[in-house]
Amino acid sequence: MGLLDRVDALFKGPDEFDLTSGGIAKPLFFLSMPIVVTNLFQTAYNLADTFWLGQYSTDALAAISFAFPMVFLLISLGMGISVAGSVLVAQYTGAGEAREAEYAASQTVTFAVIASVVLGGVGYFFVGEFLELMGASADVLPLAASYMEVISLGLVAMFGFAVFIALMRGYGDTITPMLVMFGSVVLNIALDPFLIFGWGPFPALGIEGAAIATVFSRALALVVGLAIMFRGVRGVRINVADMVPDASYLRRLLRIGLPASIEGTGRAVSMNLLLFIVALFPDPVVAAYGIGTRVFSVIFLPAIAVARGVETMTGQNIGSDKPDRAERAANLAAKTLFAVLSVAGVAVFLVPEPIVSVFVGADQADAGRVVAVGSQFLRIVALTFGFIGIMRAYTGSFRGAGKTLTAAAISVLMLGVVRFPIAWVAAGRIGETGIWLSFAVSNVIGAVVAYAWYRRGTWRSGDLTDRSAAGDVDEPVVAAESTDD
Repeated sequence: MGLLDRVDALFKGPDEFDLTSGGIAKPLFFLSMPIVVTNLFQTAYNLADTFWLGQYSTDALAAISFAFPMVFLLISLGMGISVAGSVLVAQYTGAGEAREAEYAASQTVTFAVIASVVLGGVGYFFVGEFLELMGASADVLPLAASYMEVISLGLVAMFGFAVFIALMRGYGDTITPMLVMFGSVVLNIALDPFLIFGWGPFPALGIEGAAIATVFSRALALVVGLAIMFRGVRGVRINVADMVPDASYLRRLLRIGLPASIEGTGRAVSMNLLLFIVALFPDPVVAAYGIGTRVFSVIFLPAIAVARGVETMTGQNIGSDKPDRAERAANLAAKTLFAVLSVAGVAVFLVPEPIVSVFVGADQADAGRVVAVGSQFLRIVALTFGFIGIMRAYTGSFRGAGKTLTAAAISVLMLGVVRFPIAWVAAGRIGETGIWLSFAVSNVIGAVVAYAWYRRGTWRSGDLTDRSAAGDVDEPVVAAESTDD
């Protein structure tokens, strides 16, 4: 039995269950579990960089605290294309229209490459100005800039692989991306210490070495992903003939995906605005903030994964005209995630110090201060982890139905209207503790708003398929966002 067969037997692939009929829990579980593992591998990129750079220097650790939000911003600006592609593939697959799904995937890849080249160029030429605006100190700025210059040049690889994952997920195949991500992460983690510290024949490149390891690993993963999609043996297939840029299809991708880009960009802008506030404090606080947000990225993996599963299930069930089944999936996901993340939050609340200490070199200056501040950050936010699960489940269903504007509105409300203003005011009065409190309050409010909005049922009119031959539509019929939303 080969590796793929063994993994299929363990996780089960899209051919083993039907997302549009039968029970809800089992297909959602088997769809989401590989996404959990995939996201865990993806997060390992950041954790590996954080760990090794934490051993390298406190300034390097603070530098990636500035660099990561900029990476997220660049990817978020283009992420709407991948979300639109995933939603279209899911709805066409649910409607049984494989040809249209292939065309949607092919066009998505084309415009994703174009977008990433443009965004990467902007990031490369304006990285210094951006970091200065965010308040990076004189010691940290050149380190963060060198990291971001490499990432910007390799943005095609990073964003391209994210698109591969999204398209395969829309089809219902979450196992193949998991396997490709595994190989890429192992390579990245192996390269990190060699390029950062100059082990063996490699020069000591410091923070720039971490960036090179990440881009190189993602580039290889993208090559493998494209090969899989061109062959079409597993998951959705792309065709060279379908990749000629189609302006009418670009309008369709933008109509669906632009709100998703707004959502992702809103999150990124919020992170950067918060970093602007954090930068007013000493470097140990900045480092603690970077560690805390990376810990959150691990804790929230189940929420992100299940939300992606709900997105796919909603898309396929909307495509097959079964909105009640999509709603059942979202409700089940919200309840399960609230329970699981609440338990995780209690565990983090009780023992935050050992978690933070993993990312701080014992011999580094201010190590004790970083651990103390980071532990306070985790403890204040931990008991609201469950509410993130609720919000993610329902916004995932909104996206699957094509209501990406609704998901974006909830995100902007949570981050821009609630989190940032609270952090700005509270930080001036009670120090960095005010920033940590803004996370906790916004988590709760975001969940309440998402649940209340979902209960209104305005997401149900979300079928984006037009039943026409792919590529022959002058003006695609796309369900517009309800003004009642």
